[in-house]
Amino acid sequence: MFGSIASAQAEPRRAAHGAGEVDTEHMFGFTEGSDIGAVGEKELETDSTARFGRAAGSYSNIATAFEAKYTFTEYFRVSAAATVSFYDITGVNGFDDRRQGALQSFSIDARFRLLDRERAPIGLTIGVIPKWGLKDDVSGAPADQYRTEFLLIADRELIPDRLFGAVNISYEREETRLRATDEALRESALGLSGALAAQVMPGVFLGAEVRNLRHYEGLGLDRFAGQSLYVGPTLYMTLGAQFWLSAAWNVQAWGTTAEGGALDLTNFERHQVRFRLGVNF
Repeated sequence: MFGSIASAQAEPRRAAHGAGEVDTEHMFGFTEGSDIGAVGEKELETDSTARFGRAAGSYSNIATAFEAKYTFTEYFRVSAAATVSFYDITGVNGFDDRRQGALQSFSIDARFRLLDRERAPIGLTIGVIPKWGLKDDVSGAPADQYRTEFLLIADRELIPDRLFGAVNISYEREETRLRATDEALRESALGLSGALAAQVMPGVFLGAEVRNLRHYEGLGLDRFAGQSLYVGPTLYMTLGAQFWLSAAWNVQAWGTTAEGGALDLTNFERHQVRFRLGVNF
């Protein structure tokens, strides 16, 4: 239905990495863009997220996803990923000390583009991301973890070929069974982020993003546990016709827990860093 409407309104879309075309998906750091690639496009990507700093002790966690994507139609893309993680945890309240690498999880990401930003006032895409984990993704403890994330992604070209903006809303629900104790944990999260990116030279974009993340106990946002506000710079650049990289560094500038406080270093980290490298063919 969407394809027939769009075809009647405009010329066929140019290939996502053709001359003069900009792909917004990875442009904004942790915030996503609405583009999903051209029909038949394949993409291989590494996506690394590093998290540092908790309320006490020493905490670091680096997770790298190896992902393959395929765009079936102009309005649907699917990808699959396997993630490996390295944990270095000492003296953090509620966590066992741990220094190890592990196979973390498997996931599928289905993206449905509702509006094409070249033919409508905004680009609009929804995403559904189910994930099965072999470890607790925060503590690294052996566990069976099931998570589903829902994404609403909107973006717009604010100044032609120069300035782009994006807004994301996310809802996440997660069930974890710790194997050592058979304890079952049920949690949910709500996220809102906004970002801008400006093309400072051909193929190079610098920007900034702001993210508010809220953590709850219970699958339905039942009991507020804490929230954080992250801010930081972003970088996106193309490397020739097929390769690209994206980087972002976010710092928790403000936060609070259910008990109050100026930061939430119980549910969230002080620093979050993301680096992605991909090739399209």
